[in-house]
Amino acid sequence: MASAKIKKGDSVVVLSGKDKGKTGTVSRVMPKDGKVVVEGVNVAARHRKPTQQNPQGGIDRFEAPMNISKVALADPKDGKPTRVRFEEKDGKKVRVAVKSGETIDG
Repeated sequence: MASAKIKKGDSVVVLSGKDKGKTGTVSRVMPKDGKVVVEGVNVAARHRKPTQQNPQGGIDRFEAPMNISKVALADPKDGKPTRVRFEEKDGKKVRVAVKSGETIDG
């Protein structure tokens, strides 16, 4: 993969699954696995038994990684999902929203 279309800190929209339509910020990208972690989206719960480190036990909630194909970048203009293309501006490679033509970075 030459250049990532979705990066850490990007605002994305979930396209499918139980959280379809939700927006969030990418907190982690795992390019080798093709997954992303989005804040407040795809929250999983683990029931933990009491241990010496955690004598209370209880339910741990955390954002689970989801497939990168399930998210799309939010258009900077209207917040709707958009595809991304790369253009060269002033000798720099920048990401551009296909829907509105707005530059995403740079």
